[in-house]
Amino acid sequence: MSNSYFQFKQFTIRQERCAMKVSTDACIQGAWVPVADNVKTVLDIGTGTGLLSLMLAQRYSHIQIDAIEIDTDAAAQAQENIAASPWADRITVIQADATNHTFGKQYDMVICNPPFFNNSLLGDDVQRNQVRHTLTLTYNALFNIIQKVLKPDGYASILLPAAEHDVWLQILYSNGWGVSKQLQVFPKDGSNYNRVVSISTADAQTTNTEHLQIYAAGGGYTDAFTALLQLFYLKL
Repeated sequence: MSNSYFQFKQFTIRQERCAMKVSTDACIQGAWVPVADNVKTVLDIGTGTGLLSLMLAQRYSHIQIDAIEIDTDAAAQAQENIAASPWADRITVIQADATNHTFGKQYDMVICNPPFFNNSLLGDDVQRNQVRHTLTLTYNALFNIIQKVLKPDGYASILLPAAEHDVWLQILYSNGWGVSKQLQVFPKDGSNYNRVVSISTADAQTTNTEHLQIYAAGGGYTDAFTALLQLFYLKL
């Protein structure tokens, strides 16, 4: 998925100016995350190419989305992708640092595919380091943003590797939060899950866990993956 563009059924993601390209993980998050009927406003933190905002806009015609991105090039490309989509009137791109931006309102839902790696070896690409490593957006900083911008009955969808999700859980628990629902993603049969999409809320008492396997034993996608992504992937 490292081409200069990725063609979905109803929109195109151009990504040559973005450090993080379209990924299967992010597509799973955008297709799976539940959006309740009472959700009218969504904040997409670290929108990158604008992928998650566009997937949500396609799925739900009743929501308005603010998509914030710290990187100037990525924000400009997200704006281009959104402007070329059928939902340009429902998504607003904000080029700013979410940790110190004044939003001026609260949201019903937050979605974020944050930098994955803590205390990991950095590469030579500064832009790629910024989106892959918790340099400009730590998990504690992300939680603080969510706590500030969410309405009292709101919730946040976060995508993380399994090990980093455990770190996220500890932050939630230490602040009296929890996970009401989560999707554990397994690459193939017999493997451990390596990604978790979670729904974080201030009042979660129990966690409903679902599972998704991407690849079937004989090759190709599983029926469950196909059913989840068929609204978006051209060849499903």
